Amino acid sequence: MRIAQVAPLAESVPPKLYGGTERVVSWLTEELVQQGHDVTLFASGDSETSAELVRAVSEGLRLGGIRDHTASLLVMLEEVRRQASSFDVIHFHVDLLQFPAFRNSPAQCLTTLHGRLDLPDFHPVYRAFTEMPLVSISRNQRLPLPNANWQANIQHGLPPGPAPFEVAKRDYLAFLGRVAPEKRPDRAIEIAKRTGIPLKMAAKIDPADQDYFDHVIRPQLDHPLIEFVGEIGDHEKRDFLGNAIALLFPIDWPEPFGLVMIEAMKEGTPTIAWRRGSVPEVIDEGVTGFTVESIEEAVEAVGKAADLDRRAVRQRFEERFTAARMARDYVAEYGRLAETSAMMVPHHRRNANNSLLPLDPVVAAAKVSGGGAGAALPN
Repeated sequence: MRIAQVAPLAESVPPKLYGGTERVVSWLTEELVQQGHDVTLFASGDSETSAELVRAVSEGLRLGGIRDHTASLLVMLEEVRRQASSFDVIHFHVDLLQFPAFRNSPAQCLTTLHGRLDLPDFHPVYRAFTEMPLVSISRNQRLPLPNANWQANIQHGLPPGPAPFEVAKRDYLAFLGRVAPEKRPDRAIEIAKRTGIPLKMAAKIDPADQDYFDHVIRPQLDHPLIEFVGEIGDHEKRDFLGNAIALLFPIDWPEPFGLVMIEAMKEGTPTIAWRRGSVPEVIDEGVTGFTVESIEEAVEAVGKAADLDRRAVRQRFEERFTAARMARDYVAEYGRLAETSAMMVPHHRRNANNSLLPLDPVVAAAKVSGGGAGAALPN
C-alpha cells in the first residue's frame, strides 16, 4: 500500500530525547517499510527514516525553541493535501487540525488520537466532524467520547531489540517520563523513602511544569536516596530500565496509554502503577507488574515485584506489544479504509492497476521531478 504517515513537529522522528508520539510514529513507519509498503513520512527535517521523508520544518520545534506549533502544522497539512492523491491511506498523528481540509475524503484518512480526551475543550470538534475515522490507543481513552467515529483500538508496540541482559544485582527503583503534577513524581519519592530503596529519576521538565518542579520536587532532591538524572534518550533507556528493580508509574490522571510501561516490559522490568486510565489494559497483574491505589499498596508491591520472573515479563511483551503486531493491526485498518475508498472513487479516476490518478498535474510533476527522501515543503 501507499501510506502517508503525518507526524507532530514538536520532536524529530524518532525524538532525540523525550517524545512519545514521534517515537511511536517512527516504530510504525519503519515496520511498515520492512513489511514492504511504500511509506512517505511528513515530519521535521532532522528525522531519520527509511521511508520517503517530506521535511516540514528544518528541526523538531521544541528543541528549536518554537512553542506554538500551529502555523508549521498547517503548512505541513497543506502539503499533505496537495499530495493526497498519491496515497491509498493518510495516517494522521496530529490530533484534529486536519479535519476541515480532509473531511471530503474521510475514507482515505485515519487519525490516531494519542492524548487525553477527558478535557471538554476539544469535544466540539469531534462532534462536528463525525465522518473522520478515529483510532484509540486504549479503551479507557474512549470513555469521554463514546459516540465518536471509532474504527479500532490499537495499542502501541515497539521493536523488541536484544533480549534483556542478566544483572547480578538490581538495587534501585526507576521513574521515567515528565516531571508534572499528573505524573506524580512526588509519590515515587515517597515510595523510595518508605522502602529505603534508592530512586533514579530520568525526567524531562517542560516550561509549563517548571514551577511545580521548583516548588514541589526540587526541595526533595537533597535526600540521599534520590538521584535526579534528567532527560535521557532511547540509547540510555536499556541500562536505566533494565538495571531497575521496578519502574514506578504513580500517575494521577487518565493516562491514554503509558509508553514507558512497555519500554520497561521490553527490558524484563516490571511496573508498579496506579490504577488509572489505560494501566489495567497494559499491565498483566502479577506477571508484568502490579496496579495499586495507595502509597501503602505500592510499598508492598515493591517487594513482590522483585520476585517476578523477568523472563516472563519479556515474553508477555513479545506476545502483546511489538511494533510488528502494531503494524499488522494498522494495515488491517488501512485495508478496510482502502476498500471503502475504492467504492467511493469513480472508475475514471483509477489507472490500470486500480491506483488513484492524481487530481493536480502540477503535484504529479513535482512528485516525479522533486520527490524522494530529500523532499521538502515549499518556502
